[in-house]
Amino acid sequence: MSEDLKTESMESLLEAADIQNIREHEIVEGTVVQVNRNEAFVDIGYKQEIPVPKRELAFPEPESAEDVVKVGDKIEVYIQSLGGENGGALSKIKADRMSVWKDIEAIKEEGKTVEAKITQVVKGGLVASVNGLRGFIPASQMELHFVKDLSVYIDQTFEVVPIEIDKHKQRLVLSRRQILEKEREDKQQEIFSTLEPGQVIKGTVKRLVDYGAFIDIGGVDGLAHISDLSWERVTHPSDVLQVGDEIDVYVKNVDPETKRISLSVKNTRRDPWLDKAENYVEGDLLEGKIVKLAKFGAFMEIEPGFDGLIPMGELSDKRIENAEEVVQVGDVVKVKVLRIDLKRKRISLSLNRAKREADNGNFKRYQSTEEAEAPAETESAPAEE
Repeated sequence: MSEDLKTESMESLLEAADIQNIREHEIVEGTVVQVNRNEAFVDIGYKQEIPVPKRELAFPEPESAEDVVKVGDKIEVYIQSLGGENGGALSKIKADRMSVWKDIEAIKEEGKTVEAKITQVVKGGLVASVNGLRGFIPASQMELHFVKDLSVYIDQTFEVVPIEIDKHKQRLVLSRRQILEKEREDKQQEIFSTLEPGQVIKGTVKRLVDYGAFIDIGGVDGLAHISDLSWERVTHPSDVLQVGDEIDVYVKNVDPETKRISLSVKNTRRDPWLDKAENYVEGDLLEGKIVKLAKFGAFMEIEPGFDGLIPMGELSDKRIENAEEVVQVGDVVKVKVLRIDLKRKRISLSLNRAKREADNGNFKRYQSTEEAEAPAETESAPAEE
């Protein structure tokens, strides 16, 4: 056999071996050798170049194959079948998707994130596009809290993490909540390392409940109990606060173990009671209305929102069993200020002492009147001898 025939025979054997290594349902690299509007011809080392229609080049389908590839490009294609009228069927879209599945698996393995664009609301959650793949975000995995209307997320792009992957079933489940939980945990650690009771910081009212208000203090929520919202009596938090209000809050307590922060709104302001108390001094005689009776005495309104207590022993000089033996709600009485306790925020009053001082005052006035009306003393006549 001549050398030329030997060489030709060897090349034929190698070509046949290469062709045998090209199998259906695999991804191979090919070279674009020709492109027109409807298709691109790709050389994958098979018997002939195989056309790839534009619908298999990209999704969504481009207007022209020339918009996706050009002659000389090296691209990966998925072999859907070999043989047939055109020598085979190839798909760049499927190759890209299979490559993306590998990338997604690597991202999940490494704990990294990927961008997802929300495209549709479906039962139970959201459909998202991730590098050309269709992903699903359950409603419970979108936020840290329940969201009633998921449509607000359509056309927005978010960082997510893959939590379930099944490329054979083309199933990809994603979570944004896990990222938010990690961010919250990081913020909590940062805040709890610097937060101390007694600090006054800025906060934003996030949520109102019957028993108080949850206030965001930089990514972490603290609770201001309803009793800490105002120095005045509050029936419901909405009486004094609205969601979105930016306010100063006082840090009452911090518990890093339970991740609880107790806040106060009223402690950022001076107690109005103290301002009112400064208008009075011990010994003052006041007039006010009885507003409440108790086992230990009666409460008198000194001025609106500012009451004092008349203890049982200061209601009467006589021994009494009940305050109502002396006064009734609505009675207007005069009292004397006995003590002003700023620390305990209490004012003690006395009805007894006010009456005694009034009686003493009347007696003094009576005595001075009698003296004024008495005739002037005349010189005594000389005694008779």
